[in-house]
Amino acid sequence: MAQQTGATSMFDFITGFLDATGLWGVAFLMFLENLFPPIPSEVILPLAGFNAAQGLANVWATILAGTVGSVLGLTIWYWVGRTYGLSRLKRMADRLGRFAMMDATDLDHACGWFDRHGAMAVLFGRLLPTVRTLISIPAGLAFMPFWKFVAFSAVGTFLWSAFLTLIGFLLEAHYDRVEAWLNPVSTLVVVAIIGTYIWGVVTYPTRMRKRSEK
Repeated sequence: MAQQTGATSMFDFITGFLDATGLWGVAFLMFLENLFPPIPSEVILPLAGFNAAQGLANVWATILAGTVGSVLGLTIWYWVGRTYGLSRLKRMADRLGRFAMMDATDLDHACGWFDRHGAMAVLFGRLLPTVRTLISIPAGLAFMPFWKFVAFSAVGTFLWSAFLTLIGFLLEAHYDRVEAWLNPVSTLVVVAIIGTYIWGVVTYPTRMRKRSEK
């Protein structure tokens, strides 16, 4: 468990939350990360690995919880794509893109990537930031069989979850040094995400105007 060193850091907040909620907390945070990423998996899972190394959870159960929560979040985007269709989604993206941080062009790029790589885009897309969530939409648009989408998503997600969780698990022996490094870094990552989101919302009209002029 993270030791308190004055003001509560993001490191302390996440590890404290995971201490209190256990595997359910890991699954819940990973579920949220795929809907609207308040805290990225690159922060959640290494800290969950720390907790597992301290005997608070089984490391493989932690990886599985992260995988399940993430895949559940991905299936929502899959069904959004399958239910609404590309034309309707592009209109929605242009109308709500300021807040969703995506527009019709982003959807076109994701669909193009899926068309080129098919099921492999779902599997390996789970290893790439931003793509890991967005690729679920064209999979739904293409009516990729649901079982196949879940299977490929689960494999890619498991590999990513295992990689990040095992980093935290294996570095537990150097807890003091890693905590000193992760404390500011984890806080900086979350602050950067929030700052990027706010910047995107504020500058969205200008960026869309410049894009339409090209």
